[in-house]
Amino acid sequence: MRGSRVLRTLLAAALIGPALTASAAAGEWPHWRGPDQNGISSESGLISAWSKDGQNLIWSAPFTGRSTPVVIDGRVCANGRVGEGIMRQEVVACFDAGDGRKLWEHRFTPYLTTVPWNRVGWANLTADPDTGYIYAQGVGGTFICFDKNGKVVWQKSLVEEYGFFSGYGGRTQTPLIDEERLIVTFVSASWGDWSAPRHRLFAFDKRSGEHLWTSTPGAFPADMNSQSTPVAAVVDDRRILVQGNGDGWIYAVDARTGEKIWGFHLSKRAINSTVAIADGVVYAGHSEENVDEGQMGRVVAFDIRGSGDITRSNEKWRRSITAGFSSPLVRNGRVYIVDNSANLHCLDAETGQDVWELNIGRVGKGSPTWADGKIFVTEVNGLFHIVEPGQQEARSLDVEELSVPEGRYAEIYGSPAIAYGRIYFTTEGGIYCLGDKSKPFSASRSSRTAWPSQAAAPSGAKAAKLLAVPAEVRLKAGESAEFRVLAFDEKGRALGQRNATWRLDGLEGTIDGQGRLQPQAKTQFGLVTAEADGITASARVRVYADLPLSEDFESVEPGQRPGYMHGALARFQVADLEGNKVLAKGRSPRSIHRHNTFMGPADWSGYTIQGDMLATRTRRRVPDMGLINSGYIMDVMGVHQRIELRSWSSELRMAKVVPFAWQADVWYTLKMRVDIEGDKAIIRGKVWPRSQQEPQEWTITAEDPLPIRQGSPGLYGYSPTTIYYDNIKVVRNR
Repeated sequence: MRGSRVLRTLLAAALIGPALTASAAAGEWPHWRGPDQNGISSESGLISAWSKDGQNLIWSAPFTGRSTPVVIDGRVCANGRVGEGIMRQEVVACFDAGDGRKLWEHRFTPYLTTVPWNRVGWANLTADPDTGYIYAQGVGGTFICFDKNGKVVWQKSLVEEYGFFSGYGGRTQTPLIDEERLIVTFVSASWGDWSAPRHRLFAFDKRSGEHLWTSTPGAFPADMNSQSTPVAAVVDDRRILVQGNGDGWIYAVDARTGEKIWGFHLSKRAINSTVAIADGVVYAGHSEENVDEGQMGRVVAFDIRGSGDITRSNEKWRRSITAGFSSPLVRNGRVYIVDNSANLHCLDAETGQDVWELNIGRVGKGSPTWADGKIFVTEVNGLFHIVEPGQQEARSLDVEELSVPEGRYAEIYGSPAIAYGRIYFTTEGGIYCLGDKSKPFSASRSSRTAWPSQAAAPSGAKAAKLLAVPAEVRLKAGESAEFRVLAFDEKGRALGQRNATWRLDGLEGTIDGQGRLQPQAKTQFGLVTAEADGITASARVRVYADLPLSEDFESVEPGQRPGYMHGALARFQVADLEGNKVLAKGRSPRSIHRHNTFMGPADWSGYTIQGDMLATRTRRRVPDMGLINSGYIMDVMGVHQRIELRSWSSELRMAKVVPFAWQADVWYTLKMRVDIEGDKAIIRGKVWPRSQQEPQEWTITAEDPLPIRQGSPGLYGYSPTTIYYDNIKVVRNR
């Protein structure tokens, strides 16, 4: 038996490339699961005990975080939250890995989100060893690429540009660097074929942010929030990404094209844990309802090869363990995983049978890290454990309980990062560096061995897939764009750029033989389609005319909406109302009634938006309705009979409220203006019955000392009953 297991392992290793070669593992920690995406470090000589009072505590610094830091270029970087009251913000900070000096920080304000304050800073940062760039995905959809000194290289608003769902749960995926690509993943609803809510993967150029491809492998998500991070591997000479999806499946997609390869159905709800891949086997867990029985939670192992639905064909073993958040750790034929009740399980990787179990507290969220023959693992209630994993049992070498100044425990959600012979981790009460004080510090850079080796396409390989790049662009009137075509063989191996014939689908303008697009200077949307080698590929284009913008919906078919608007199509559709076409937002079938739709670029600023709205009433149910301007919402609230200005719905950081009695089944006109005046934003709103003249004075005014300086115009609605919108206008401020 032992000999056959070794043979199978060697065979698998020949066919399945690891995330990184072992030589790259020492020195740095650029990803939340380490350089190999498996939670394993090759560092040695690490400590086995420490004390918050000084033993083997090299430094600590004030910081409030809930994720795993990255360690690169002599720096340890983390994201978290900072400030009080109206000054609350998300923060990314970098410290000197040797002595803990803060090198830089960047603060930014969450907006258009319902994520609560204590969940800010959820997603782990990701670092790129090639460029030294740091990537941060904020809970509100702000995505920022920093250089090593904290300068913003490029930035995106995932909500306004891609329809990112930022729900109360706050669970946010960690970005991944794979070759030259940055992989970002979230549930979104945009426009065209992407208007239905789905958990998608987006690939961007890691240097420029250029959009390379989008993958939609799954069905309607069971949860709008999940936090499973993709894991890269090479399988039978095909480069893939494996990730848990919001619809309860584990999917593999081609890493270079986004093409779906296979799916494994694990849960009826979203997958929140990140898989582990070892020796050709995927290890995954969840803690929701199983697809084939009423019991909650499961840990499974299944073969990574295959295509289509591999749920029945590829499963190797299963265990009834509720491990919904911790990522498995696989080492030397053993699987280590923390369940939701903070029990550290050791399982036989081949059979799934129990080897030993060790309780480490009450709530398990963090994933275990292996280094120097020890397991370093955290527990939510402020506990940091160092465990010696034996063949038949585990031994606790050390446990330290951390607290915040007011005396309660300091929450710990992240995992330890191992680098430079030290252990780094963040808590609600600070960021810590542990190690042997007698050893000199050296921030040696890791080997830059390329991510997993994949043979080049053979000579004469035929193209099986094309990408039109950039995959999506948003243009202002008068702007042009240049597209190119990249070809790949049946295993996703790059074949280089192709000459193509180009055409416009739904767009007015011209495109030449080199892919240079010059659209007509008006608001429009459509596709740029290329054909080469008998294959077609399309890129998505939206063009926005300069302001003013005016929309009365009369030219739009019922059941549709203007194509330049984005958000869930099922939630905002044109309807006939008393002989006029209006935009309708009805009751949602799944009781999630709060949605936004946007109608302009995310970098617009200095404008006023106005629209007519009518709310219906069903017994005691009355909706809320409003406008969006530059990241701020003006909400006319039905039950509360008031108007509220806000940017962050769960925290009401800068919110202002005034009473306003209004009636259902009456048309009202809403008007909202935002001005940036130096270091503050002034937000004004007014509401009046449409049948009356506009009042001269503003109904409500708010001031924000942390101004959101730009953002898309849009419509807001909370609709337990139907809301109607009409006559939308956006004009420059005078």
